[in-house]
Amino acid sequence: MNWYELKTTDIIDSPALLIYPDRIQYNIDKLKSMIDNPDRLRPHVKTHKTKEITRLLLNAGIHKFKCATIAEADMLGACRAPDVLLAYPLQGPKMQRFVALIQKYPQTTYATLVDNSQAAAALSAIALQEQIRIPVYIDLNIGMGRTGIAPGEATLNLYRLCQTMKGLEIRGFHAYDGHVREIDIQKRKAICDRNFEPIATLVDKLQKEGFYKPQIVIGGSPSFPIYAQYPEVECSPGTFVLWDKGYGETLPEQAFLPAAVLLTRVISLPTATHICVDLGYKAIAAENPLDHRVHFLNAPQLTPVSQSEEHLVLHASEDHTFQVGDVLYALPIHICPTVALYDKLQVVQDHSITDTWDVVARVR
Repeated sequence: MNWYELKTTDIIDSPALLIYPDRIQYNIDKLKSMIDNPDRLRPHVKTHKTKEITRLLLNAGIHKFKCATIAEADMLGACRAPDVLLAYPLQGPKMQRFVALIQKYPQTTYATLVDNSQAAAALSAIALQEQIRIPVYIDLNIGMGRTGIAPGEATLNLYRLCQTMKGLEIRGFHAYDGHVREIDIQKRKAICDRNFEPIATLVDKLQKEGFYKPQIVIGGSPSFPIYAQYPEVECSPGTFVLWDKGYGETLPEQAFLPAAVLLTRVISLPTATHICVDLGYKAIAAENPLDHRVHFLNAPQLTPVSQSEEHLVLHASEDHTFQVGDVLYALPIHICPTVALYDKLQVVQDHSITDTWDVVARVR
């Protein structure tokens, strides 16, 4: 029996997202083996969004976390995570919601990002109003071109300004490099090393001015093996916990195991050479091209033809033997947004469903 198969599928409605705790635990252990000190790990929880997996990480001695939404930050507080970085620019009502979390979970130290003086001043004003101080990191743009400020004199000025704001506690720098995706790890390392140089310059200048050495939170999954070798930075991989087909293909040096599988059924045989399954783009991440969204473990020869909200049409062969009701198991190319499409994860142990875990942080 293949590792992903269930002994019986009769009571499992489809599409369903199956997860395998033994593989999750293996991935957590593997992550810890790739770095000298688990205190340098700050995994992102956007991939799994569950209390149960958060607790597995806490039980493994990982106590720092990164997240992108208020719901994820709330989940981490509910799990009594000691140290949480909400790595997202806060604007409008999100600032007050963030402060409410700080007050709701006093056992958790929350921090967030700023990349401009206006946001920093607004956050400081709210903090002073509530008689608290909010730890912040300066968000750096090191090539992603999404958020952050380019390392340079303007960054130093913002850092100095945050130091003077009574409602803020300046901690250091945050940088995300999701654009660095070279398959060859040596090419990836060369880019990461080059991206880090201006950050090191910022740190050196600030220390010479008398600041405490700024903390650095940097990278995601592709750059994790590189920055794990930098002795004084925190690393923020996220996908490792469930892994997916996409990173399995493009990050061959990272030996994590797929720990999430989609269960889908054949619902129609529209032509002699095509089948239709219940895996529309409401059930699997669909931001990639049609031919790069899913891989069928027990039918790798199937190729997508079209996809709509609830349907995925696949090309089989003229002599295929698929029947309506057949169960297929599939790996998503991108697991993170796939998880966000499900209310519950079906927990598989010894080829049987043993529990369900709520995806509590899929809301915002």
